[in-house]
Amino acid sequence: MIVKMKKYVFLVYHKHYTDFLEKLRKVGVLHVAEKAEGIADNDQLRDKMQLSAKIKKTLTEATPFLLPNTTPQEVSTYEGAELLKTWDALQAEKNRLQQVIAATQKEAERMQVWGKYDSEKLAKLAKNGYVLQFFCCPKRNFQTEWESDFNAFIINEIGSNLYFVTVNHTTITLDAEAVTLNARNSKQLQLDVEAQNLLLTAHQAKMEAWVHGNFNNLENFALQVEETIDFQKVELSTTPEAEEKVMLLEGFCPQANEGKLNAMLEAEGVYYKVFEPKIDEDVPIKLKNNFFTKLFEPITELYSLPNYNEIDLTPYLAPFFMLFFGLCLGDGGYGLLILIAATIVKYKFPKFKSVATLAQFLGGATVVVGLLTGMFFGISLESVTWPWLANVKNYFITSNNYAAKLGGYDPMMVVAVAVGLFQILFAMGLKVVKTTIQFGFKYAAADCAWLIIILDGLALLLPVLGVALPQTVLYVLYGIAAVCAFVILFYNSPGKNPFVNLGSGLWGTYGTVSGLLGDVLSYIRLFALGLAGGILGGVFNMLAISLTADMSPFIRWLPMLFILLFGHSLNILLCIISSIVHPLRLTFVEFYKNAGFEGGGHPYKPFKTKTTKL
Repeated sequence: MIVKMKKYVFLVYHKHYTDFLEKLRKVGVLHVAEKAEGIADNDQLRDKMQLSAKIKKTLTEATPFLLPNTTPQEVSTYEGAELLKTWDALQAEKNRLQQVIAATQKEAERMQVWGKYDSEKLAKLAKNGYVLQFFCCPKRNFQTEWESDFNAFIINEIGSNLYFVTVNHTTITLDAEAVTLNARNSKQLQLDVEAQNLLLTAHQAKMEAWVHGNFNNLENFALQVEETIDFQKVELSTTPEAEEKVMLLEGFCPQANEGKLNAMLEAEGVYYKVFEPKIDEDVPIKLKNNFFTKLFEPITELYSLPNYNEIDLTPYLAPFFMLFFGLCLGDGGYGLLILIAATIVKYKFPKFKSVATLAQFLGGATVVVGLLTGMFFGISLESVTWPWLANVKNYFITSNNYAAKLGGYDPMMVVAVAVGLFQILFAMGLKVVKTTIQFGFKYAAADCAWLIIILDGLALLLPVLGVALPQTVLYVLYGIAAVCAFVILFYNSPGKNPFVNLGSGLWGTYGTVSGLLGDVLSYIRLFALGLAGGILGGVFNMLAISLTADMSPFIRWLPMLFILLFGHSLNILLCIISSIVHPLRLTFVEFYKNAGFEGGGHPYKPFKTKTTKL
């Protein structure tokens, strides 16, 4: 649900304003209404925001240097600018060493073709009047007379290239690429690389020690800069009044926190007024949900927060998303693995507790679906001959057990379509409630009529399924359909000319009918993805058996294990991706559209103290 907000307007004498803001920050419950135009034009604030971005970049670069299972030292006295300067120097030295290592390694590879030469001996030959020149050319360009005319000696042949040296008393010119030898041969250069790597390792240890001692200082510095930014934003969002003697500030406070804020205002003698937010105001959004629903708030935020005047759809999308994930993944074995992995992460890494708990629910939903459909690690439990399954095989939701009763359709496809239709109708009901709350029922009448006429149509289809309806009931259903059709065609826009409404109603009818059909059919993918994952898992099982059938039983288990681990690992990754992406699409497209979701809300960010003061 969306937390109710109160709008506050303050008038503060300019000499007391800075002190007032400090006290307001300590209370930490007011979201200040910002003036974007003032913020965009302020150079000082822009500089602070650039500094904040630099600190965050530094934290991102420093995070990999935090050793596992170690806790950074507590915040101590530090100079923020010096921290950034020191880190830049450490990074620059690391980059220099890496570049030197890369250049030396490249040079070692270049010299490798010339073998283990001795630079001192080459220098002695040069001192005695011998000119040694080193060349490289394609094999087809090498002329055999060079060996006799210029004392050419082939040193190496790699691919289509020849590497050779000439020994003369004067410099010669050949149709080949001249090569300059490094003073150190390849082996010596490799030793240099090893020494440089040791220097890099030592430097990285130095960086790890620095990060251990200063990571919390960096985080605290980042929060201090953010506090300064927040303070300046509040100052820029202030409107001077009465010849700049009085400062006017507006903001929003959660209704539950009013007492805390009002107590401070009364104690300070600040003049303020409290209002209910208007329907067109940009009110910050704070969500408050129960334990289960709160796990799905990141999914809501991934698309957009609702605006203040509509319904928070998180409690309603949560069970659907969990069910859709289970249907898409479909394999009970895969769900069990997710459940176990999420449980381990939850207790080993408390930082990821909420994400791990969400994964536990999603894995649990997959286990339930897998048990209902009889799919476990790509094995169709319905087809195996295990005696202990004999009494339950007839209850699995499979084509063999239920297709004949459903006109030949796969039961899971019917389930997917039925769930999709239910979600769409549920979303349409939410839209009726939302519109009624915002504008009154007469503006929701057409949407309500559409919901009723669809339910009415489904009831009229019952005789097709073999359910007999009394003639009186049929007449009532026809009457309801007629009334709803009248509302849809002539009362879709209250207050407008009925003939204008008729035109928009006919066009809207075409859009609604075609859109509803497309939306419902989208849910078939829930069945298709689950089916594809199960088939692919079964293929890997079959490959593991058939490809190793001729092997000795003593070694057969090893390639079988490799094929199963590789195949199912690949399959579960693909299935998890599709089981996240498609439910997101169904939520953000079909569900949100039919629920009339508007979005556009921005999060509640109270003006408050964030740092440990030094």
